Amino acid sequence: MSLLEQLKGMTQVVADTGDFESMRQYRPTDATTNPSLIYAAASDPRYAHLVDEAVSWASAQTADPKLRLSLCMDRLSVNFGLEILKIVPNRVSTEVDARLSFDTAATIAKARDLIGLYAGAGIPRERILIKVAATWEGIEAARVLEKEGIHTNLTLLFSLAQAVACAEAGVTLISPFVGRILDWYKKDRKVDSIPAPEDPGVLSVATIYNYYKHHGHKTEVMGASFRNIGEIIELAGCDLLTIAPSLLKELEATDGTLTRKLDPARIRPVERILADEKSFRWMLNEDAMATEKLSEGIRKFAADLVQLENSIRARL
Repeated sequence: MSLLEQLKGMTQVVADTGDFESMRQYRPTDATTNPSLIYAAASDPRYAHLVDEAVSWASAQTADPKLRLSLCMDRLSVNFGLEILKIVPNRVSTEVDARLSFDTAATIAKARDLIGLYAGAGIPRERILIKVAATWEGIEAARVLEKEGIHTNLTLLFSLAQAVACAEAGVTLISPFVGRILDWYKKDRKVDSIPAPEDPGVLSVATIYNYYKHHGHKTEVMGASFRNIGEIIELAGCDLLTIAPSLLKELEATDGTLTRKLDPARIRPVERILADEKSFRWMLNEDAMATEKLSEGIRKFAADLVQLENSIRARL
């Protein structure tokens, strides 16, 4: 069996892409997108009809240019989500505007709008995860949304502090970013590579997984943002892993024996961490990597949203 088929036997494999053909090829259970992936996919002529429909729909809703653009962006995200749900059997993650990452009320409102669009298309809430940046404000928004039955995926997660706060808020799923953590440490240590078993991104996800299982948290852990299959192999057994098509292809083409590395039966005791706002902000402040990568990730997602808006604005 290929490594991919073995991985599917111990971990839910999620496609980290906006490309429908890749999803059909690798048959993941879920799929997740982000502003960068949507921007890339929306530029592909194969998906022009999804953009056209969003433009037409938003134009019919209002004459106000600013509101029309906002509605179009929401509709476009949902259009991609609807197509994805025709392929994957379980859930799709749809992201809230990164520029709302420090606004709890606006994040809640935007999540409700997105869920409303899905509901209008006949999609139940159980099949949607609303992606929110794991800032304190985003986590508090997720706390409210989860109580309303709107399930959330907290993204741009780089630290145990963020993970603990998410679990205490009742978040459905978190997406710790393995590869981006590796990038930071390679630059910090001035090295070209770090072996997968010592990879700080891998170790971060393993620590979070261990903490969640020891303390009985129901929040799912979905490793994300991989740079190589070595990282994926080291996290075999994680609740979910969201993987780009290029790495799915490599896993499918690779034979060998895959050993489960993360297992609820092999959990180490660990002390509980305080997850109030003061503790969260202090722990995040003390983690230079997490602080820098969270800010950078929000900026990059916001920049891709602006590019997508600019490409659509003229059509409205």
